[in-house]
Amino acid sequence: MFVIIRVYKLNFRTSRDNLNRLYACNRVSAQIWNQCLELAKDHYKKTNTWLNRKELHLATKGLYPIHSQSIQAVYEKYLNARENARQARALGYIQIRYPYKEKHHFNTKWKKDGFRIGEKGRIELSLGLWEGKRQQPITVRVAKLPSGQIKEIELVYDRGLKLAMAFEDGINPKENLAQGQAAIDLGEIHALASVTDQGQGLIITGRKVRSIKRLRNKKIKELQRKMAHCQKGSRQWKKYRRAFHYVLSKSEAQLTDALHKTTREFVHWCLENTIKDVVVGDVEGVQRHTSPKKKQNKRKRPRRTNQKLSQWTFGKTLGYLQYKLAAEGISLKKVDEAYTTQTCPVCGKRSAPSSRTYRCPCGYSQHRDLHGASNILTQHRYGHYQKIVLNDYKYLRIA
Repeated sequence: MFVIIRVYKLNFRTSRDNLNRLYACNRVSAQIWNQCLELAKDHYKKTNTWLNRKELHLATKGLYPIHSQSIQAVYEKYLNARENARQARALGYIQIRYPYKEKHHFNTKWKKDGFRIGEKGRIELSLGLWEGKRQQPITVRVAKLPSGQIKEIELVYDRGLKLAMAFEDGINPKENLAQGQAAIDLGEIHALASVTDQGQGLIITGRKVRSIKRLRNKKIKELQRKMAHCQKGSRQWKKYRRAFHYVLSKSEAQLTDALHKTTREFVHWCLENTIKDVVVGDVEGVQRHTSPKKKQNKRKRPRRTNQKLSQWTFGKTLGYLQYKLAAEGISLKKVDEAYTTQTCPVCGKRSAPSSRTYRCPCGYSQHRDLHGASNILTQHRYGHYQKIVLNDYKYLRIA
């Protein structure tokens, strides 16, 4: 059975002493991360192999004054980051580096045995044993606990320390007896374009997301320029630094809100059109195909385009779609989207569109994003490209 895990980021209240202990936990977690980097680097130089999970566990066990599961969570994050880098390099993205950056602060995580939930929002965060004695837990209070079984608690920083709680909401996915299929073409200008097998279309613009990013980049550039003219650590530098984090935090909240609204509109549209299965073009790697140097027979991609693609939040969009569709009993599958935007479904010729409308010399024309979604759908369903006659399509703007 598919289990939906939700995460809420909550403010909390605690004493000054406990707040300092929480900051110390994140500093200790950073020390563990740095030790993982150092141990893995030395081991690779000597044996030409990576440290495995068991070796990291033995190397870090009992050396730090936080809960054993919190230590385990740090080296598991390191192992996941290393594995993701290995998979990306295996696909040809050799510019991706293995984890190497040392940290001063790192999120501390408490798993099921590391915390205790009390009454009226009281939470005890365990620090485990240290030098043979059980340490006093850190007590915090939240205004309202999430309804459901709390699985993990992570201490994160967002203009101050907050608790990110992962929990099961207890809601089972709905039974879906529909038979329809739809395909999604993700984009940077239009966040999402979709076509159903019955000829219905949907376009949701991503211009709200783009405007948030442009304003964020502009503000960050101004603040970085001002910080560069101040002495690091001075009162004015700290003022700009606080403003810097405020801009990042506010823009992140705005982007999250816009993406939630976008994906929610798509799910509602799927339910209106009795969709059971959704396929989406796999765009992984598109944002990595930047062109810092001009090569033979290839045009140099503008820096602004590189910036837009590197900040393209398609991963979050897919993550939100996956759990929202699953809650309604709709499946989501990633498929290859190579040449779907360039290929004509009528004559089979390839031509890169130069505007928002795809036009072929054979007479076929269609909105380029709906055209791409149609090709993704027919390639997945029939094994070849086939023209889909659109009866109607919606164009939605996210406010």
